[in-house]
Amino acid sequence: QVQLVESGGGLVQPGGSLRLSCAASGSIFKINVMEWYRQAPGKQRELVAGIRDGGNTHYVDSVKGRFTISRDNAKNTGYLQMNSLKPEDTAVYYCHADTQVYDGIYYYTREPWGQGTQVTVSS
Repeated sequence: QVQLVESGGGLVQPGGSLRLSCAASGSIFKINVMEWYRQAPGKQRELVAGIRDGGNTHYVDSVKGRFTISRDNAKNTGYLQMNSLKPEDTAVYYCHADTQVYDGIYYYTREPWGQGTQVTVSS
């Protein structure tokens, strides 16, 4: 199995910055895609950013130029650097990954979710 653990959320003033981390553990052979989603109260979960194993990234329009997604393949860890935060960025942020795991005989696809970390932007 693969587990994802997020960290780095908190309360920040508008215009401030936060860096989220997502650490993957388990019998991971490869992380194909690592993504960050967010869900605000009363709204649907939305994809914020994603990064492929080759380094290609994509972002939702509302965060382009402010958020940067990255990954450290050696550590099986992904990051979301969030700058110039706005109140509308307030949400629970979730990490999601498309992974290949190896049990010594077979390869499996696993797509775990993290438990979420709260980001609140308020003065």
